[in-house]
Amino acid sequence: MSEHEDENKLIALLRLAFSAELAAAYAYRGHWHSVSDANERERIREIENEEWHHRRLVGEMLDKLQTRPSRARELRSTIVGRVLGFLCHFTGWLAPMYGAGRLESRNIREYETAARYARAAGHDELVDCLLMMAEVEWEHEKYFRARVLLHPLGRQLFLWPAPPPKETIRKSFAKSAESPLLDQKAASVAGERV
Repeated sequence: MSEHEDENKLIALLRLAFSAELAAAYAYRGHWHSVSDANERERIREIENEEWHHRRLVGEMLDKLQTRPSRARELRSTIVGRVLGFLCHFTGWLAPMYGAGRLESRNIREYETAARYARAAGHDELVDCLLMMAEVEWEHEKYFRARVLLHPLGRQLFLWPAPPPKETIRKSFAKSAESPLLDQKAASVAGERV
């Protein structure tokens, strides 16, 4: 794959992430307002703020790459995020926790994949930030997985696959730098949802 193709894939993935962070932040805003436990409220509120921070970082990357987010996707993400946040008040405690954990699991892989595309496209200056965001998403997934497993019904649900340990995010990235075949495998595992 050429640097140009890798950059196009990076841009597509960053545009998707930019809008997805918008939907997530709005959904978490409704989510933390819907829970009664003070510690849960505070942690989910922190997660909302981290999603807004990721959105700013991804926006800066898009600016650096001289591109803009999709207006249609931004509108759709605003609607989806606000609707999900509203529904958190009616769906009970477990469903929002489960949905958030499953989504965060996917986000880890997407930021790892974006870091690989950035490296392949010659944008090494973006790599550390993308890996840091993958690590933060890993923490989010860990939190929501733990919450789901606290619920009696949650322990009986089929959970999404657990991500590898957090430290493997950077280790696997460094190892894949030595073997381009690992990069191709990682992109296929992420599902190429760009």
